[in-house]
Amino acid sequence: MASFIVRRLIASIFVLFAATYLMYILTAYSGDPLEDLKQSNSPNKQALIDARIKLLDLDIPPFLRYFLWLGRLFQGNFGISVQNQPVNALLQNAITSTLTLVTIATVLAIILGLIVGIVSALRQYSGFDYSVTLVAFLFFSLPIFWVAVLLKQYGAIQINDWLDDPVIPLPALLLISVVAGLLWMSIIGGSWKRRLIVLGVSAVATGAVLGVLSATRWFADPSIGIVVLAILAIGLAFGITAIVAGLKNRRALYAALATAVLGIALYYPAVSFFLNGIELPLFLGLAVLTVLVSGAIGFAFGGADRGPVIRSAIFTGVLVAGLIALDKYMSYWAAYANSSRVRGRPIATVGAQTPGLGGNFWVQGIDLYTHLILPTIAIILISFASYTRYSRASLLEVLNQDYIRTARAKGLTQRTVIVRHAFRNALIPITTIIAFDVGAIVGGAVVTETVFGWTGMGRLFVDGLRVADLNPVMAFFVVTGALAVLFNLIADLLYAALDPRIKVS
Repeated sequence: MASFIVRRLIASIFVLFAATYLMYILTAYSGDPLEDLKQSNSPNKQALIDARIKLLDLDIPPFLRYFLWLGRLFQGNFGISVQNQPVNALLQNAITSTLTLVTIATVLAIILGLIVGIVSALRQYSGFDYSVTLVAFLFFSLPIFWVAVLLKQYGAIQINDWLDDPVIPLPALLLISVVAGLLWMSIIGGSWKRRLIVLGVSAVATGAVLGVLSATRWFADPSIGIVVLAILAIGLAFGITAIVAGLKNRRALYAALATAVLGIALYYPAVSFFLNGIELPLFLGLAVLTVLVSGAIGFAFGGADRGPVIRSAIFTGVLVAGLIALDKYMSYWAAYANSSRVRGRPIATVGAQTPGLGGNFWVQGIDLYTHLILPTIAIILISFASYTRYSRASLLEVLNQDYIRTARAKGLTQRTVIVRHAFRNALIPITTIIAFDVGAIVGGAVVTETVFGWTGMGRLFVDGLRVADLNPVMAFFVVTGALAVLFNLIADLLYAALDPRIKVS
Protein backbone atom coordinates (compact mmCIF):
# COMPACT_ATOMS: atom_id res chain seq x y z
CA MET A 1 0.00 0.00 0.00
CA ALA A 2 2.85 2.38 0.78
CA SER A 3 4.26 2.02 -2.74
CA PHE A 4 0.78 2.64 -4.20
CA ILE A 5 0.41 5.86 -2.20
CA VAL A 6 3.88 7.05 -3.21
CA ARG A 7 3.18 6.36 -6.90
CA ARG A 8 -0.15 8.17 -6.76
CA LEU A 9 1.38 11.16 -5.01
CA ILE A 10 4.21 11.42 -7.54
CA ALA A 11 1.77 11.23 -10.46
CA SER A 12 -0.49 13.80 -8.76
CA ILE A 13 2.42 16.21 -8.30
CA PHE A 14 3.18 16.14 -12.02
CA VAL A 15 -0.51 16.68 -12.80
CA LEU A 16 -0.63 19.66 -10.43
CA PHE A 17 2.53 21.13 -12.00
CA ALA A 18 1.02 20.94 -15.48
CA ALA A 19 -2.37 22.27 -14.33
CA THR A 20 -0.93 25.18 -12.35
CA TYR A 21 1.36 26.17 -15.23
CA LEU A 22 -1.54 26.22 -17.68
CA MET A 23 -3.74 28.13 -15.22
CA TYR A 24 -1.00 30.65 -14.50
CA ILE A 25 -0.41 31.41 -18.20
CA LEU A 26 -4.14 31.71 -18.99
CA THR A 27 -4.80 33.99 -16.01
CA ALA A 28 -1.75 36.13 -16.75
CA TYR A 29 -2.97 36.84 -20.28
CA SER A 30 -6.63 37.28 -19.28
CA GLY A 31 -6.24 40.84 -17.99
CA ASP A 32 -3.94 43.66 -16.98
CA PRO A 33 -3.16 44.04 -13.25
CA LEU A 34 -2.07 47.62 -13.98
CA GLU A 35 -5.41 48.64 -15.49
CA ASP A 36 -6.65 50.55 -12.43
CA LEU A 37 -3.40 52.51 -12.17
CA LYS A 38 -3.32 53.35 -15.86
CA GLN A 39 -6.78 54.90 -15.57
CA SER A 40 -5.85 56.79 -12.43
CA ASN A 41 -5.42 60.58 -12.35
CA SER A 42 -2.89 60.45 -9.56
CA PRO A 43 0.10 62.77 -10.08
CA ASN A 44 2.52 59.96 -9.19
CA LYS A 45 0.82 57.44 -11.44
CA GLN A 46 4.01 56.29 -13.11
CA ALA A 47 5.72 55.76 -9.78
CA LEU A 48 2.79 53.61 -8.61
CA ILE A 49 2.91 51.60 -11.82
CA ASP A 50 6.65 51.04 -11.49
CA ALA A 51 6.21 49.97 -7.84
CA ARG A 52 3.53 47.42 -8.73
CA ILE A 53 5.60 46.07 -11.64
CA LYS A 54 8.49 45.53 -9.25
CA LEU A 55 6.23 44.10 -6.54
CA LEU A 56 4.60 41.52 -8.83
CA ASP A 57 7.56 40.90 -11.20
CA LEU A 58 5.42 42.04 -14.13
CA ASP A 59 8.51 42.87 -16.18
CA ILE A 60 9.19 39.12 -16.50
CA PRO A 61 7.23 37.11 -19.12
CA PRO A 62 4.50 34.91 -17.57
CA PHE A 63 6.01 31.62 -18.76
CA LEU A 64 9.18 32.48 -16.77
CA ARG A 65 7.45 34.30 -13.92
CA TYR A 66 5.60 31.04 -13.13
CA PHE A 67 8.84 29.48 -11.89
CA LEU A 68 9.43 32.41 -9.52
CA TRP A 69 5.93 31.85 -8.16
CA LEU A 70 6.62 28.12 -7.90
CA GLY A 71 9.83 28.73 -5.97
CA ARG A 72 7.97 30.89 -3.44
CA LEU A 73 5.25 28.24 -3.22
CA PHE A 74 7.82 25.64 -2.15
CA GLN A 75 8.70 28.00 0.69
CA GLY A 76 5.04 28.19 1.74
CA ASN A 77 4.58 31.69 0.35
CA PHE A 78 1.71 32.41 -2.06
CA GLY A 79 3.03 35.89 -2.79
CA ILE A 80 1.52 39.36 -2.64
CA SER A 81 -1.81 40.54 -4.02
CA VAL A 82 -2.31 43.56 -6.27
CA GLN A 83 -3.33 45.53 -3.17
CA ASN A 84 0.02 44.69 -1.52
CA GLN A 85 -1.55 42.23 0.95
CA PRO A 86 0.02 38.86 1.80
CA VAL A 87 -1.97 36.17 0.00
CA ASN A 88 -1.22 33.74 2.85
CA ALA A 89 -3.27 35.89 5.22
CA LEU A 90 -6.09 36.28 2.68
CA LEU A 91 -6.08 32.53 2.02
CA GLN A 92 -6.15 31.65 5.72
CA ASN A 93 -9.26 33.77 6.35
CA ALA A 94 -10.94 32.59 3.14
CA ILE A 95 -10.31 28.88 3.61
CA THR A 96 -11.51 28.98 7.23
CA SER A 97 -14.77 30.62 6.16
CA THR A 98 -15.32 28.29 3.19
CA LEU A 99 -14.44 25.06 5.00
CA THR A 100 -16.81 26.00 7.83
CA LEU A 101 -19.61 26.35 5.31
CA VAL A 102 -18.70 23.51 2.96
CA THR A 103 -17.86 20.91 5.62
CA ILE A 104 -21.19 21.21 7.44
CA ALA A 105 -23.18 21.35 4.20
CA THR A 106 -21.36 18.39 2.65
CA VAL A 107 -21.67 16.17 5.74
CA LEU A 108 -25.38 16.90 6.07
CA ALA A 109 -25.96 16.39 2.34
CA ILE A 110 -24.17 13.02 2.44
CA ILE A 111 -26.07 11.81 5.52
CA LEU A 112 -29.48 12.95 4.25
CA GLY A 113 -28.77 11.73 0.73
CA LEU A 114 -27.72 8.26 1.90
CA ILE A 115 -30.67 7.87 4.28
CA VAL A 116 -33.28 9.05 1.77
CA GLY A 117 -31.65 7.09 -1.07
CA ILE A 118 -31.63 3.87 0.95
CA VAL A 119 -35.24 4.28 2.04
CA SER A 120 -36.20 5.10 -1.55
CA ALA A 121 -34.48 1.92 -2.78
CA LEU A 122 -36.21 -0.21 -0.14
CA ARG A 123 -39.57 1.37 -1.12
CA GLN A 124 -38.95 1.13 -4.87
CA TYR A 125 -41.87 2.30 -7.05
CA SER A 126 -43.80 3.49 -4.02
CA GLY A 127 -45.27 6.95 -3.55
CA PHE A 128 -42.27 7.89 -1.44
CA ASP A 129 -39.88 6.76 -4.19
CA TYR A 130 -41.69 8.77 -6.87
CA SER A 131 -41.89 11.83 -4.61
CA VAL A 132 -38.17 11.68 -3.77
CA THR A 133 -37.30 11.31 -7.45
CA LEU A 134 -39.42 14.34 -8.35
CA VAL A 135 -38.00 16.51 -5.56
CA ALA A 136 -34.41 15.42 -6.22
CA PHE A 137 -34.52 16.28 -9.91
CA LEU A 138 -36.36 19.52 -9.16
CA PHE A 139 -33.62 20.68 -6.77
CA PHE A 140 -30.89 19.45 -9.12
CA SER A 141 -32.27 21.55 -11.98
CA LEU A 142 -32.67 24.78 -9.99
CA PRO A 143 -29.93 27.42 -10.40
CA ILE A 144 -28.14 28.04 -7.12
CA PHE A 145 -28.51 31.84 -7.25
CA TRP A 146 -32.29 31.56 -7.64
CA VAL A 147 -32.49 29.08 -4.73
CA ALA A 148 -30.44 31.50 -2.63
CA VAL A 149 -32.80 34.40 -3.38
CA LEU A 150 -35.84 32.27 -2.49
CA LEU A 151 -34.18 31.20 0.75
CA LYS A 152 -33.50 34.81 1.66
CA GLN A 153 -37.14 35.74 1.09
CA TYR A 154 -38.90 32.75 2.62
CA GLY A 155 -36.22 31.27 4.87
CA ALA A 156 -35.07 34.51 6.49
CA ILE A 157 -37.29 37.54 5.95
CA GLN A 158 -40.65 35.82 6.45
CA ILE A 159 -39.37 33.51 9.20
CA ASN A 160 -37.98 36.52 11.08
CA ASP A 161 -41.36 38.24 10.72
CA TRP A 162 -43.09 35.10 12.04
CA LEU A 163 -40.73 34.90 15.04
CA ASP A 164 -42.12 38.22 16.29
CA ASP A 165 -45.29 36.26 17.09
CA PRO A 166 -44.42 32.54 16.70
CA VAL A 167 -47.92 31.08 16.57
CA ILE A 168 -48.68 28.42 13.94
CA PRO A 169 -52.01 29.16 12.18
CA LEU A 170 -54.56 26.35 12.17
CA PRO A 171 -54.49 25.81 8.34
CA ALA A 172 -50.69 25.54 8.39
CA LEU A 173 -50.87 23.18 11.38
CA LEU A 174 -53.31 20.89 9.59
CA LEU A 175 -51.28 20.94 6.37
CA ILE A 176 -48.02 20.07 8.14
CA SER A 177 -49.74 17.25 10.06
CA VAL A 178 -51.21 15.71 6.89
CA VAL A 179 -47.88 15.97 5.04
CA ALA A 180 -46.07 14.33 7.96
CA GLY A 181 -48.66 11.54 8.04
CA LEU A 182 -48.33 10.91 4.31
CA LEU A 183 -44.54 10.89 4.61
CA TRP A 184 -44.47 8.28 7.39
CA MET A 185 -47.15 6.24 5.66
CA SER A 186 -45.09 6.04 2.47
CA ILE A 187 -41.88 5.22 4.36
CA ILE A 188 -43.27 2.44 6.56
CA GLY A 189 -45.49 0.92 3.85
CA GLY A 190 -47.36 -2.36 4.33
CA SER A 191 -51.03 -3.11 3.82
CA TRP A 192 -53.54 -0.32 3.32
CA LYS A 193 -54.92 -0.87 6.82
CA ARG A 194 -51.44 -0.47 8.27
CA ARG A 195 -50.80 2.60 6.13
CA LEU A 196 -53.99 4.31 7.24
CA ILE A 197 -53.17 3.62 10.88
CA VAL A 198 -49.68 5.10 10.43
CA LEU A 199 -51.18 8.09 8.60
CA GLY A 200 -53.64 8.80 11.38
CA VAL A 201 -51.26 8.27 14.30
CA SER A 202 -48.40 10.29 12.82
CA ALA A 203 -50.68 13.13 11.69
CA VAL A 204 -52.34 13.38 15.11
CA ALA A 205 -48.97 13.16 16.92
CA THR A 206 -47.43 15.86 14.71
CA GLY A 207 -50.43 18.12 15.11
CA ALA A 208 -50.48 17.66 18.89
CA VAL A 209 -46.77 18.42 19.28
CA LEU A 210 -46.88 21.48 17.04
CA GLY A 211 -50.07 22.68 18.74
CA VAL A 212 -48.44 22.51 22.18
CA LEU A 213 -45.29 24.26 20.92
CA SER A 214 -47.39 26.99 19.32
CA ALA A 215 -49.62 27.49 22.37
CA THR A 216 -46.67 27.74 24.75
CA ARG A 217 -44.74 30.05 22.36
CA TRP A 218 -41.87 27.57 22.46
CA PHE A 219 -40.25 29.02 19.34
CA ALA A 220 -39.66 32.35 21.11
CA ASP A 221 -37.73 30.74 23.97
CA PRO A 222 -36.99 27.09 23.04
CA SER A 223 -35.67 24.38 25.36
CA ILE A 224 -35.57 20.59 25.59
CA GLY A 225 -35.73 19.88 29.31
CA ILE A 226 -35.01 16.73 31.28
CA VAL A 227 -38.31 14.97 30.47
CA VAL A 228 -38.04 15.36 26.68
CA LEU A 229 -34.34 14.56 26.85
CA ALA A 230 -35.05 11.31 28.71
CA ILE A 231 -37.69 10.26 26.15
CA LEU A 232 -35.42 11.10 23.23
CA ALA A 233 -32.39 9.41 24.81
CA ILE A 234 -34.23 6.13 25.44
CA GLY A 235 -35.73 6.28 21.96
CA LEU A 236 -32.28 6.87 20.44
CA ALA A 237 -30.89 3.89 22.36
CA PHE A 238 -33.54 1.58 20.91
CA GLY A 239 -33.39 3.09 17.42
CA ILE A 240 -29.60 3.02 17.09
CA THR A 241 -29.41 -0.52 18.44
CA ALA A 242 -32.08 -1.66 15.98
CA ILE A 243 -30.05 -0.27 13.07
CA VAL A 244 -26.49 -1.08 14.17
CA ALA A 245 -26.83 -4.42 15.93
CA GLY A 246 -30.50 -5.45 16.01
CA LEU A 247 -32.71 -5.49 19.10
CA LYS A 248 -32.02 -9.20 19.56
CA ASN A 249 -28.47 -8.26 20.51
CA ARG A 250 -29.20 -7.64 24.17
CA ARG A 251 -25.66 -6.63 25.01
CA ALA A 252 -25.80 -3.81 22.46
CA LEU A 253 -29.22 -2.71 23.72
CA TYR A 254 -28.11 -2.70 27.37
CA ALA A 255 -24.94 -0.78 26.49
CA ALA A 256 -26.92 1.83 24.56
CA LEU A 257 -29.48 2.15 27.36
CA ALA A 258 -26.71 2.47 29.97
CA THR A 259 -25.11 5.23 27.92
CA ALA A 260 -28.47 6.99 27.56
CA VAL A 261 -29.15 6.75 31.32
CA LEU A 262 -25.71 8.16 32.06
CA GLY A 263 -26.43 11.10 29.73
CA ILE A 264 -29.77 11.71 31.45
CA ALA A 265 -28.10 11.60 34.88
CA LEU A 266 -25.48 14.13 33.75
CA TYR A 267 -28.04 16.56 32.30
CA TYR A 268 -28.34 18.90 35.30
CA PRO A 269 -24.61 18.85 36.23
CA ALA A 270 -23.68 19.51 32.60
CA VAL A 271 -26.18 22.34 32.06
CA SER A 272 -25.55 23.94 35.46
CA PHE A 273 -21.78 23.50 35.89
CA PHE A 274 -19.77 21.74 33.16
CA LEU A 275 -20.97 23.87 30.27
CA ASN A 276 -20.85 27.29 31.97
CA GLY A 277 -17.98 29.51 30.88
CA ILE A 278 -16.82 26.88 28.39
CA GLU A 279 -14.51 27.60 25.45
CA LEU A 280 -13.94 25.71 22.20
CA PRO A 281 -10.92 23.59 23.32
CA LEU A 282 -12.79 22.37 26.41
CA PHE A 283 -15.92 21.74 24.32
CA LEU A 284 -13.94 19.58 21.89
CA GLY A 285 -12.28 17.83 24.84
CA LEU A 286 -15.69 16.96 26.30
CA ALA A 287 -16.74 15.61 22.90
CA VAL A 288 -13.71 13.32 22.81
CA LEU A 289 -14.38 12.28 26.42
CA THR A 290 -17.96 11.41 25.46
CA VAL A 291 -16.71 9.08 22.73
CA LEU A 292 -14.20 7.43 25.08
CA VAL A 293 -16.67 6.92 27.93
CA SER A 294 -19.36 5.59 25.57
CA GLY A 295 -16.82 3.26 23.96
CA ALA A 296 -15.75 2.02 27.40
CA ILE A 297 -19.38 1.25 28.30
CA GLY A 298 -19.78 -0.66 25.05
CA PHE A 299 -16.54 -2.54 25.69
CA ALA A 300 -17.72 -3.50 29.19
CA PHE A 301 -21.01 -4.90 27.83
CA GLY A 302 -19.37 -6.30 24.69
CA GLY A 303 -18.74 -9.96 25.28
CA ALA A 304 -17.39 -11.96 22.33
CA ASP A 305 -18.61 -9.65 19.54
CA ARG A 306 -17.76 -6.20 20.87
CA GLY A 307 -17.83 -4.24 17.58
CA PRO A 308 -21.61 -3.68 17.20
CA VAL A 309 -21.98 -3.15 20.96
CA ILE A 310 -19.31 -0.44 21.06
CA ARG A 311 -20.73 1.28 17.99
CA SER A 312 -24.23 1.30 19.48
CA ALA A 313 -22.96 2.84 22.72
CA ILE A 314 -20.82 5.47 20.97
CA PHE A 315 -23.57 6.61 18.59
CA THR A 316 -26.03 6.83 21.47
CA GLY A 317 -23.59 8.72 23.67
CA VAL A 318 -22.67 11.23 20.98
CA LEU A 319 -26.30 11.96 20.08
CA VAL A 320 -27.41 12.31 23.71
CA ALA A 321 -24.47 14.63 24.40
CA GLY A 322 -25.47 16.58 21.30
CA LEU A 323 -28.99 16.99 22.68
CA ILE A 324 -27.58 18.34 25.97
CA ALA A 325 -25.40 20.82 24.07
CA LEU A 326 -28.38 21.80 21.92
CA ASP A 327 -30.42 22.48 25.04
CA LYS A 328 -27.65 24.73 26.33
CA TYR A 329 -27.61 26.62 23.03
CA MET A 330 -31.40 26.99 23.22
CA SER A 331 -31.16 28.57 26.67
CA TYR A 332 -29.35 31.55 25.10
CA TRP A 333 -31.65 31.87 22.08
CA ALA A 334 -33.92 34.58 23.53
CA ALA A 335 -30.93 36.62 24.72
CA TYR A 336 -29.33 36.37 21.28
CA ALA A 337 -32.48 37.15 19.28
CA ASN A 338 -33.34 40.19 21.43
CA SER A 339 -29.80 41.62 21.61
CA SER A 340 -29.16 45.14 20.34
CA ARG A 341 -27.18 43.86 17.34
CA VAL A 342 -29.69 41.22 16.21
CA ARG A 343 -32.88 43.17 17.09
CA GLY A 344 -35.31 40.31 16.67
CA ARG A 345 -34.02 39.22 13.23
CA PRO A 346 -31.99 36.11 14.14
CA ILE A 347 -31.92 34.38 10.72
CA ALA A 348 -29.15 36.21 8.88
CA THR A 349 -29.12 36.80 5.12
CA VAL A 350 -25.53 38.00 4.57
CA GLY A 351 -22.12 37.58 6.15
CA ALA A 352 -20.58 34.96 8.40
CA GLN A 353 -21.09 36.75 11.72
CA THR A 354 -22.84 39.70 13.34
CA PRO A 355 -20.39 42.62 13.70
CA GLY A 356 -19.70 43.68 17.28
CA LEU A 357 -22.00 41.06 18.82
CA GLY A 358 -19.79 39.83 21.66
CA GLY A 359 -21.15 37.26 24.10
CA ASN A 360 -19.97 33.91 25.40
CA PHE A 361 -19.26 30.64 23.60
CA TRP A 362 -22.94 29.74 23.28
CA VAL A 363 -24.04 33.12 21.92
CA GLN A 364 -21.21 33.10 19.38
CA GLY A 365 -22.21 29.55 18.41
CA ILE A 366 -25.83 30.57 17.81
CA ASP A 367 -24.61 33.49 15.72
CA LEU A 368 -22.49 31.18 13.57
CA TYR A 369 -25.34 28.70 13.08
CA THR A 370 -27.88 31.37 12.15
CA HIS A 371 -25.48 32.69 9.49
CA LEU A 372 -24.83 29.16 8.25
CA ILE A 373 -28.48 28.14 7.88
CA LEU A 374 -29.29 29.65 4.48
CA PRO A 375 -26.04 28.96 2.54
CA THR A 376 -25.91 25.45 4.02
CA ILE A 377 -29.47 24.71 2.88
CA ALA A 378 -28.65 26.09 -0.58
CA ILE A 379 -25.65 23.77 -0.99
CA ILE A 380 -27.54 20.80 0.49
CA LEU A 381 -30.46 21.19 -1.92
CA ILE A 382 -28.11 21.07 -4.90
CA SER A 383 -25.93 18.20 -3.60
CA PHE A 384 -28.82 16.21 -2.11
CA ALA A 385 -30.15 15.17 -5.51
CA SER A 386 -26.98 13.45 -6.72
CA TYR A 387 -26.32 11.65 -3.43
CA THR A 388 -29.91 10.44 -3.25
CA ARG A 389 -30.03 9.13 -6.80
CA TYR A 390 -26.60 7.47 -6.70
CA SER A 391 -27.23 5.80 -3.33
CA ARG A 392 -30.63 4.54 -4.52
CA ALA A 393 -29.25 3.17 -7.80
CA SER A 394 -26.21 1.63 -6.12
CA LEU A 395 -28.24 -0.13 -3.43
CA LEU A 396 -30.77 -1.44 -5.95
CA GLU A 397 -27.94 -2.89 -8.03
CA VAL A 398 -26.42 -4.60 -5.00
CA LEU A 399 -29.78 -5.97 -3.83
CA ASN A 400 -30.10 -7.87 -7.11
CA GLN A 401 -26.79 -9.69 -6.64
CA ASP A 402 -26.64 -13.45 -6.02
CA TYR A 403 -24.98 -13.17 -2.62
CA ILE A 404 -27.87 -11.02 -1.35
CA ARG A 405 -30.38 -13.66 -2.44
CA THR A 406 -28.21 -16.28 -0.75
CA ALA A 407 -28.13 -14.26 2.48
CA ARG A 408 -31.92 -13.97 2.46
CA ALA A 409 -32.28 -17.67 1.68
CA LYS A 410 -30.18 -18.44 4.76
CA GLY A 411 -32.84 -16.72 6.86
CA LEU A 412 -30.95 -13.55 7.74
CA THR A 413 -33.09 -10.62 8.85
CA GLN A 414 -33.75 -7.66 6.57
CA ARG A 415 -31.62 -5.42 8.81
CA THR A 416 -28.65 -7.79 8.59
CA VAL A 417 -28.94 -8.15 4.83
CA ILE A 418 -29.14 -4.39 4.27
CA VAL A 419 -26.67 -3.11 6.88
CA ARG A 420 -24.00 -5.82 6.87
CA HIS A 421 -24.11 -7.09 3.30
CA ALA A 422 -25.71 -4.63 0.88
CA PHE A 423 -24.92 -1.19 2.32
CA ARG A 424 -21.16 -1.68 2.51
CA ASN A 425 -20.80 -2.64 -1.15
CA ALA A 426 -23.28 0.03 -2.20
CA LEU A 427 -20.95 2.65 -0.72
CA ILE A 428 -18.20 2.00 -3.30
CA PRO A 429 -19.61 4.09 -6.19
CA ILE A 430 -20.90 6.70 -3.71
CA THR A 431 -17.35 7.07 -2.37
CA THR A 432 -16.23 8.06 -5.86
CA ILE A 433 -18.96 10.71 -6.13
CA ILE A 434 -18.10 12.15 -2.72
CA ALA A 435 -14.40 12.34 -3.59
CA PHE A 436 -15.12 14.27 -6.78
CA ASP A 437 -17.68 16.53 -5.10
CA VAL A 438 -15.45 17.75 -2.27
CA GLY A 439 -13.11 19.68 -4.55
CA ALA A 440 -16.00 20.77 -6.75
CA ILE A 441 -18.01 22.08 -3.80
CA VAL A 442 -15.06 24.11 -2.48
CA GLY A 443 -14.58 25.62 -5.92
CA GLY A 444 -18.28 25.75 -6.67
CA ALA A 445 -19.19 27.78 -3.57
CA VAL A 446 -18.38 30.90 -5.59
CA VAL A 447 -22.02 31.74 -6.35
CA THR A 448 -23.25 30.79 -2.88
CA GLU A 449 -20.63 32.91 -1.15
CA THR A 450 -21.30 35.85 -3.45
CA VAL A 451 -25.06 35.80 -2.86
CA PHE A 452 -24.79 35.38 0.91
CA GLY A 453 -21.82 37.71 1.38
CA TRP A 454 -19.30 35.16 2.67
CA THR A 455 -15.67 36.24 2.24
CA GLY A 456 -14.40 32.77 1.43
CA MET A 457 -12.49 30.97 -1.29
CA GLY A 458 -15.07 31.78 -3.93
CA ARG A 459 -14.88 35.49 -3.18
CA LEU A 460 -11.08 35.33 -3.25
CA PHE A 461 -11.17 33.66 -6.67
CA VAL A 462 -13.73 36.05 -8.21
CA ASP A 463 -12.03 39.18 -6.89
CA GLY A 464 -8.68 37.92 -8.19
CA LEU A 465 -10.05 37.21 -11.66
CA ARG A 466 -11.78 40.58 -11.84
CA VAL A 467 -8.48 42.51 -11.58
CA ALA A 468 -6.19 39.82 -13.07
CA ASP A 469 -4.59 39.31 -9.64
CA LEU A 470 -2.58 36.14 -10.26
CA ASN A 471 -1.46 35.15 -6.79
CA PRO A 472 -4.91 34.87 -5.09
CA VAL A 473 -6.27 33.01 -8.14
CA MET A 474 -3.36 30.55 -8.03
CA ALA A 475 -3.77 30.10 -4.27
CA PHE A 476 -7.39 29.13 -4.84
CA PHE A 477 -6.42 26.75 -7.65
CA VAL A 478 -3.65 25.06 -5.64
CA VAL A 479 -5.92 24.46 -2.63
CA THR A 480 -8.83 23.09 -4.66
CA GLY A 481 -6.52 20.99 -6.83
CA ALA A 482 -4.73 19.55 -3.80
CA LEU A 483 -8.07 18.72 -2.16
CA ALA A 484 -9.26 16.95 -5.32
CA VAL A 485 -6.06 14.88 -5.46
CA LEU A 486 -6.17 14.09 -1.75
CA PHE A 487 -9.77 12.93 -1.70
CA ASN A 488 -9.35 10.84 -4.82
CA LEU A 489 -6.45 9.08 -3.09
CA ILE A 490 -8.61 8.57 0.01
CA ALA A 491 -11.37 7.15 -2.21
CA ASP A 492 -8.94 4.60 -3.68
CA LEU A 493 -7.95 3.48 -0.19
CA LEU A 494 -11.57 3.29 0.93
CA TYR A 495 -12.34 0.96 -1.97
CA ALA A 496 -10.00 -1.62 -0.48
CA ALA A 497 -11.42 -1.08 3.01
CA LEU A 498 -15.04 -1.50 1.83
CA ASP A 499 -14.44 -4.49 -0.47
CA PRO A 500 -11.70 -7.02 0.45
CA ARG A 501 -11.68 -8.22 -3.17
CA ILE A 502 -10.08 -4.92 -4.18
CA LYS A 503 -6.34 -4.94 -3.66
CA VAL A 504 -4.32 -1.74 -3.41
CA SER A 505 -0.99 -2.72 -4.89
